[in-house]
Amino acid sequence: MTGPGGLANLLAPSRRLLLDFDGPVCSIFAGYPAPTIANELVSLVRQTPLVVPESLAEESDPLEVLRWVGANGTPSEVRTVEEALCAAEMQAVESAEETPFAREVLVAAFDLGLRIAIVSNNSAAAIYAYLEKRQLDDYVLSIVGRAFAEPDLMKPNPAPILRAVRSFGVAPADCVLIGDSIADIEGARAAGVPVIGYANRRHKATRFAAAGADVVVTSMEEIMQALIERWSS
Repeated sequence: MTGPGGLANLLAPSRRLLLDFDGPVCSIFAGYPAPTIANELVSLVRQTPLVVPESLAEESDPLEVLRWVGANGTPSEVRTVEEALCAAEMQAVESAEETPFAREVLVAAFDLGLRIAIVSNNSAAAIYAYLEKRQLDDYVLSIVGRAFAEPDLMKPNPAPILRAVRSFGVAPADCVLIGDSIADIEGARAAGVPVIGYANRRHKATRFAAAGADVVVTSMEEIMQALIERWSS
C-alpha cells in the first residue's frame, strides 16, 4: 500500500531515517520471550502493595506491565519494575534475532547518506548492546530509548520521536519513521513525522493504513530495494 509520493520519495537522501527497534531491526525477545518477562514483572508487582488485576496477570507484553505500574504505582514501584525490565532486555539482546534485511537497510541508508536514529520503547542500553554486538553501531548516529521510569513518555507519546528529530536539528517533516506498531504510527502522526508501517504480520497492513501510515510494507526488503534504487539512480 503506497500513499502520496510513494516509498522512494519518503526515503530521499535529504531525510533523516528513524527506526523503531523491536520489529524493524530485530526481534529482541526471540530467545527470551516477552510473555515470560511479563510474568516475571507481574510477580515482582505482586511483592508490592499494588493489587494485580486479572487483566495484568494475563498481560503478555512487558512494556504494558510497566505502563500499568506507571499509571497505578508509586515512583519507587515504577523504578523497581523499570530496573527489572532493563535487566531483562539486556539479557534478551543476547538471543535476539535480526530482522531479515534490517542490516541491508541500515547499510544502504548509510551509503545513501541518510542519517539514522533508533527510536524505541525499549531501553537505550539494550539497543546499544545489540547494535554493538552485531557491529551495526557505526551506522546509527542517535539512539532514543525509553525514558527511565517514565512509561507515560513511551510511544504513542510523540516525545521520543521529537527528541530524535531534535537530535538532527531538522523539522519533523524532514524525517521518516519506520515502525511496526499502531503506537509507532500514532506517535509519528502526532509528531508530524511521515511514517512507513512495517506490517510484519498480515493483519497489521489494513490497521496501519487506517491509522494514517504514509506507506505500508510487508518486508524490510521492500525498503532495501527502494534505497538501492535511490542509490543507483
